[in-house]
Amino acid sequence: MTEERITETTTPSGDTHTTHTIVSDGDTRSSGTNWGLILIVLLIAAVGVFFITQMSGAEVAKDNAVAEAAGQVGEAAGQVGEAAQDAGAAMEDAVTQ
Repeated sequence: MTEERITETTTPSGDTHTTHTIVSDGDTRSSGTNWGLILIVLLIAAVGVFFITQMSGAEVAKDNAVAEAAGQVGEAAGQVGEAAQDAGAAMEDAVTQ
């Protein structure tokens, strides 16, 4: 708590003098708690950024895996189509002989 004291004194000749005194109960310095809190907030923010970047990397890997699987399914369908054409041609050759 801070308190301001004003003292007025009057000399025998009639002059008035005013004195201002400020009294404080404690020291106003910080005990380092603010720096500790700032460091904790920064650490939490860094961890959050790390996890967000890891999750976005996992999404990219998942999307790439799905695209690769779709490409493989397309190739397999093409091979099935070619095999069906070859089988049809073989049947035609067998029937004509």
